[in-house]
Amino acid sequence: MPNHLADSQSPYLRQHADNPVDWYEWSEQAFEKARIENKPIFLSIGYSSCHWCHVMAHESFENAETAALLNASFVSIKVDREERPDVDRIYMTYVQALTGHGGWPLSAWLTPDLKPFFGGTYFPPEDRSGRPGFPAILRAIASGWADESTRAKFVAEGARIIEALKQHAESSLTHSPNDFASAGKDLLESAQESFEGAYRYFYENFDADHGGFGGSPKFPRASVLTFLFRCAAIQGPRSETGSEAIHMATQTLQAMARGGIHDHVGGGFHRYSVDEGWFVPHFEKMLYDQAQIAGNYLEARQATGDERYGWLARDTLDYVLRDLRHASGAFFSAEDADSLIAADRSDHAEGAFYVWTSEQLAAAVNSEEARLLATHFGIEADGNVPAELDPHHEFTGRNILAQKQPLSAIARLLGASPEELNRRLQAALETLRTVRSNRPRPHLDDKIITAWNGLAISSLARAHIALERPSAAGAPTGSSPGHFTRYLDAARAAATFIKENLHDPAEGILFRTFRGKRGATRGFAEDYAFLISGLIDLYEASFEIRWLQWAESLQRTQDRLFWDNDHGGYFSATSGDPRLILRTKEDYDGAEPTASSVAATNLLRLASTLNQDDHRNRALRVLEAFRTRWTAHPQTLPQLLTAVELALATPRHVVIAGTPGSSDFQALAGVLPGPLGPTMSVLAADGAEGQRWLSERAPWISDMHPRTGRATAYVCENFACREPVNTAHELAALIAG
Repeated sequence: MPNHLADSQSPYLRQHADNPVDWYEWSEQAFEKARIENKPIFLSIGYSSCHWCHVMAHESFENAETAALLNASFVSIKVDREERPDVDRIYMTYVQALTGHGGWPLSAWLTPDLKPFFGGTYFPPEDRSGRPGFPAILRAIASGWADESTRAKFVAEGARIIEALKQHAESSLTHSPNDFASAGKDLLESAQESFEGAYRYFYENFDADHGGFGGSPKFPRASVLTFLFRCAAIQGPRSETGSEAIHMATQTLQAMARGGIHDHVGGGFHRYSVDEGWFVPHFEKMLYDQAQIAGNYLEARQATGDERYGWLARDTLDYVLRDLRHASGAFFSAEDADSLIAADRSDHAEGAFYVWTSEQLAAAVNSEEARLLATHFGIEADGNVPAELDPHHEFTGRNILAQKQPLSAIARLLGASPEELNRRLQAALETLRTVRSNRPRPHLDDKIITAWNGLAISSLARAHIALERPSAAGAPTGSSPGHFTRYLDAARAAATFIKENLHDPAEGILFRTFRGKRGATRGFAEDYAFLISGLIDLYEASFEIRWLQWAESLQRTQDRLFWDNDHGGYFSATSGDPRLILRTKEDYDGAEPTASSVAATNLLRLASTLNQDDHRNRALRVLEAFRTRWTAHPQTLPQLLTAVELALATPRHVVIAGTPGSSDFQALAGVLPGPLGPTMSVLAADGAEGQRWLSERAPWISDMHPRTGRATAYVCENFACREPVNTAHELAALIAG
């Protein structure tokens, strides 16, 4: 019999709609039931493509005896962390403080007034190695709650922990100056020390053998690589520090591209690797990873000029466009780690869609191509996953595709050209993709999330700038001839979808999710920050003023809804929700950067573009709000450090006067952003609505017009402009100089 999740929009909650557990959504109905019946709440948080969430569901939530324990003594609530990150952050903070680690599924026990008193992550279905299993924990908590004295201790513990978390959050926010003129030098000194500290941390933790930082498991953390590329830009790419920063970032990207974390057949990247060598992944594929990793490859291409990084950016974005795209242009959230082992079987396994037996590979391609695949990817008859990396024996006899020998080495061995082997390899992989498409696909989480679409819009817009615009030589930077707008068109379509379906123009607010229809949850600070960033990038890719206008409007809304006027920075959620026992403010740039880190950069970009001092002052307050954090532990906020750099940088603008769609305008635009170097704002003086709107805010743009009948570029530093130029060659020289 279905529980209370059957009508949920969330794919994750719907996965649990037929559990024997009497699940409720996060709702007043559930809270009232807990209060009336005086029962503790069991809160389970996860997401639909989470492997260990599935494991705990199959072991415990589908078990009738375990469900009976939950139904008798608890009010059970399911939360999709992607739909309600505000709820997840509160109780994840608690579990991390309690246990020293976090992750999903997240399991927490709450008093009826929502204060946690016990928690953890995954619990096994029986006692193991001296640790109690999930049923034993349920019995112990139920027994304790039934005893009045023990229940009082639970309630007191919940109140104590929440008060401690509140005090911790407040104590980390000690800077809130209102006079920034006196803080300028201090900010510069702090920035220098923090950049050096973060760089030293990543240098000391760099894995020179495998790329990445630290040991297993290995997670992509895009903001770290962005920080390293900015270090190289500040120090100079050819300086000792700059070259080492580029080396650490590009070796990591190369290792990821070679490893099993990279889907060599279908493109894109899995969530993370369980080993230090990027070989055995957890196979879920998240939209936010694809967007940010593609951005890192674009940064690597800009830093090195190596077209292989452009190819890997295309590989990743093309996967997104092919497999994660809604018919109307927005992007879905994720693909699952697990899938059916075969169409005629009912059992699932992690990675079943992606792994291969040697017999399957031999049947898919001819013998020569099979030998090439086996040599390149280390295919073995008995499977290539070591037992120590396969504790649950899911990959026995199967192979994960990860480069073992480069094509250059194989070419020398066979006396063939690398170009010919690459052509053969790509053809063989295309065949494998066709064969693989006949397997049962992993579950698609077809929920559209505003924030993650903002990341995708940004990456697609930047890909258009780097890969589709004509180069300074007049030829396209992509691998095919002509001028292309595929990535730009995709970014436009996604932004249009969000505006039409997830934006309320009457209130100016965003909503968090869409699945068939708009969800009821209003957007969080990250939805605004990530989308605003994407819209600014989309303006610089398209020069359509509507995207910049919307970005500024959304920034005003974000300021109104989430700004902490006492300390600076942005709360994750709006005020006024009595069901949130903490109003959190993120201070760690992890799998996704924090809303405040991205917002600081957005504010500085808008301030530079629109000549708005209030945006700049607010950005400085963000930096001050987190100064205790980024000075004491700079490695925790690498994305925010790039905003610190931008705040201290000399303002640089390139204004192109002319018609954006014309060939002479595009030839000048094709020079940008140029080699790795200082950040600059790029604007269009189009002689129409865009220039009029910009001139109202930055009057110095009003006098910029095409000269000698051709599109003209104005390069300005600290609001002093060089002699305008008409050719791509001249503009490239000015940018480089």
